[in-house]
Amino acid sequence: MFKRFVGIVKKEFIELLRDKLALLLIFIAPVLVIFLEGYGLVLDVKKIPLAFLDYDKSKLSREYINSFVNSEYFKLYKLVNNYKEAEELIKKGGIRALIVIPPDFSRKLYKWQNVQVQILVDGTYPNRSQIIKGYVSAINSKFNMKLLQNYAETFGKEIKFPIEIEMRAWYNPALESKNFIMPGELVTILCFYPILISCLAIVREKELGSIFNFYCSPARPWEIVLGKAIPYIVVSFLTYLILFFITVFVFKTKFIGNFIALSIGSFLYLSCTVGLGFLISSFTKTQITAMLLAFVLAVLPSYLYSGYLCPISSMDLSGQIMSKFIPATYFLKVVRGIYLKGLGLGFYINNLFYLCLYAFIVYTLTILRFKKRIG
Repeated sequence: MFKRFVGIVKKEFIELLRDKLALLLIFIAPVLVIFLEGYGLVLDVKKIPLAFLDYDKSKLSREYINSFVNSEYFKLYKLVNNYKEAEELIKKGGIRALIVIPPDFSRKLYKWQNVQVQILVDGTYPNRSQIIKGYVSAINSKFNMKLLQNYAETFGKEIKFPIEIEMRAWYNPALESKNFIMPGELVTILCFYPILISCLAIVREKELGSIFNFYCSPARPWEIVLGKAIPYIVVSFLTYLILFFITVFVFKTKFIGNFIALSIGSFLYLSCTVGLGFLISSFTKTQITAMLLAFVLAVLPSYLYSGYLCPISSMDLSGQIMSKFIPATYFLKVVRGIYLKGLGLGFYINNLFYLCLYAFIVYTLTILRFKKRIG
């Protein structure tokens, strides 16, 4: 009895050690996941890109600017000259906040009068906007304390907060989380399911043996790959339409953009995700393997590095590099820009180009893999 038990254990060990793919999933996949989450799941909000509109241009206003720039929470992106320039930067996602220093900033402070500083925040990240407000308030209070120490004895007055801040959020004034979450959910769901259904369908054909009918057919590799991809893109596009109407009419998510522009961007994005599913299927033989690879290589990075959970500018260098290789990164910018800012596709021509380039690469690699199998 014990001998039979030992024989079974030995047999399973031998089969497991011979299965290189299983060993890869056992040892490499968990390591990849912990690295992806370790670098991508950033909860700290630091190095927030910040711009200043300084109408005062005095020594005191420069000291006020330096109090933000010298902190670990903010980094100076630019000193802008007007609101229009700042608005363009916020639209592009170059900055997350703008601090406006009024022209009478130093004059009022030297007279020990209250002065109001305006803070304009990108409301597309509601939680981050609240955190930014807290950081600004803390740094402003610290600067106020510095003023009290330097000038209180001179003026013989005690004003607790000579500098007051007024905060406004652009594009999501009420800072409603649904306006941030639902567009992001649209992107991540359209990443996961098209990849999953496309890669599983091809791998299932491999398991059943029906894929050999295509290997033996006179059809060219590109005809087979694109011919199989189009139905999945069309079906996934119908899913996008359903999800869009749910976000807007069920959850009442703010949408001020162009539906046609969003649909064009969605079609390009779905072409990328379905193509990635086909590419994954060309390297796998079982459905469980395809699912695991789709999760580790596509779904998890899209959640962590696309900018869905936190701005890419808040990530470290490795996270920012990783985001460049994820189609969800480019599509998320398009979706949030159209939903909340009402921007057209012309504003995101670079993002659309990268989606086209990504689709071209994944389909080319898939066709080459298919050609190799036929050969």
